[in-house]
Amino acid sequence: MLELAILGSLAEGPLHGYELRRRVERLSGHTRPVSDGSLYPAINRLVKRGLLSRHSEPGAAATRRHVLTLNDAGREHLLERLRDPAPHEITDSSRFFTVLAFLSLLPDTAGQHAVLRRRLEFLETPASFFYEDERPLRAEEVEDPYRRGMLLTARAVNRAEVAWLREVLDGGPDGPGGSGS
Repeated sequence: MLELAILGSLAEGPLHGYELRRRVERLSGHTRPVSDGSLYPAINRLVKRGLLSRHSEPGAAATRRHVLTLNDAGREHLLERLRDPAPHEITDSSRFFTVLAFLSLLPDTAGQHAVLRRRLEFLETPASFFYEDERPLRAEEVEDPYRRGMLLTARAVNRAEVAWLREVLDGGPDGPGGSGS
């Protein structure tokens, strides 16, 4: 997801490494901190693959800073990743939120909605953290208060996300032409 966060952040305009790191951290740092040891090798791989361009500019004092730009190949790669996220990018909430953060970069509503429908289908499939005889357990069936708390919290989050997805897919306030917040 780091690659997607880098590409998506640079789709909004050129950035130097420090600015890019701050944007990526704001997006996912609360759940997965971003270290220089993971960010800069990822940037180097993207440059090597021809998806990013790098040039130097004068910085403060005598220091030069490297500015990264998403090039045409990188933009096409980003759009392809957004059009067809991997299954784990649909099922994992943190990964899906990274996809969601940049989904508006897809130029067509149909492509955006196809991704949202995949997420909705996943969320509407019965699941649980705990099972009995292959049957998912509901919060009301679990005696342990902490496990029940996990299930109640997951249910509330799931219901809120499903309601939002349905609203968007039906053209509600956050959908095309809406005035959502």
